[in-house]
Amino acid sequence: MLPSLRESLDGDEKELESSEEGGSAEERRLEPPPSSHYCLYSYRGSRLAQQRADSDDGSPSGTNAETPSGDDFSLSLADTNLPSEVEPELRSFIAKRLSKGAVFEGLGNVASVELRIPGYRVGCYYCLFQQEKLLPETATMDLEHNSSEYVVCFLGGSEKGLELFRLELDKYIQGLKIMNCEERAGENHTQSYLSSWFEDVVCPIQRVVLLFQEKLSFLLHAALSYTPVEVKESDEKTKRDINRFLSVASLQGLIHEGTMTSLCMAMTEEQHRSVIIDCSGSRPQFHNAGSNRFCEDWMQAFLNGAEGGNPFLFRQVLENFKLKAIQDINNLKRFIRQAETNHYALFKCFLFLKNCGSGDILLKIVKVEHEEMPEAKNVVAVLEEFMKEALAQSF
Repeated sequence: MLPSLRESLDGDEKELESSEEGGSAEERRLEPPPSSHYCLYSYRGSRLAQQRADSDDGSPSGTNAETPSGDDFSLSLADTNLPSEVEPELRSFIAKRLSKGAVFEGLGNVASVELRIPGYRVGCYYCLFQQEKLLPETATMDLEHNSSEYVVCFLGGSEKGLELFRLELDKYIQGLKIMNCEERAGENHTQSYLSSWFEDVVCPIQRVVLLFQEKLSFLLHAALSYTPVEVKESDEKTKRDINRFLSVASLQGLIHEGTMTSLCMAMTEEQHRSVIIDCSGSRPQFHNAGSNRFCEDWMQAFLNGAEGGNPFLFRQVLENFKLKAIQDINNLKRFIRQAETNHYALFKCFLFLKNCGSGDILLKIVKVEHEEMPEAKNVVAVLEEFMKEALAQSF
């Protein structure tokens, strides 16, 4: 029963716990490709309804689940591609969450919901939002119930997998509101938009990995170094996928905003040109691109993950990539502080930069951060000379 939903569940948690290499290829090949569903509910009433859930985890306690209702609370199905035999169970789960008052407009939540089959759990993103006449067929119902609030649910993968995309799904809901406002006088594309959530939000990283293959290291290097990227001769979907990958792969939000801005300016002034991706041929071609051993190693981790076909795994590998980069930056900054008063620590800085695989980028990041700190700035200048000499000797 319901094989399409079951596909993404059994091994998803195990894959997301894997190391930066993504686990063994044999383990990943055992996992079937994930799929997705959605539900849209019309909501009427106060989120502070005086109803209590039957259980702490919100799981339905019986097979004949009914939606809690009353004078101040109702939840009606507006649209779904979920099989009818399990939809009432999801509705019961969402109603219990709403009755607890733990849902806020525009801010999605991710949970694991158990449907009818024992032990059958699926990741569920749900979000309450306000919108007038979202679907033509619900306009009459909304008028009767004085409702302009909806709850949208996206089901797929595991709770941990969906949590990686929670912020992107929040933005996707905002996109639904904007799209609906623009199309009130024309054709309504709400159902198509909802059914495409998995392809539009979860799959772009996977598509980029499969598109670039071994050349992915160039894209990782551009993201890590804040080098501008220009995509030419590409369709809009591919361009959006590439820009999404670059945005997620960058360290934006993980390092100081002023550092990021200064680094972007420094990289632009230094190179005087962007990385060009030419998509006019059968395979994309890079121009003015750079790479290093760190990015090449992580490129291989992505390719190892591609063998399993699980799009959630790619996002986890990308998060691990950023985590390792931040760890290396923090280690280098610690060595630099020590090197201000210890010559042996200066040598440790040099060895670290030489062996970490991304010394070229790390040195530029800490140089920007230490620009206003004279002692640290002197250490960075010495390290730059060391790295130039080491690079010259390697040729």
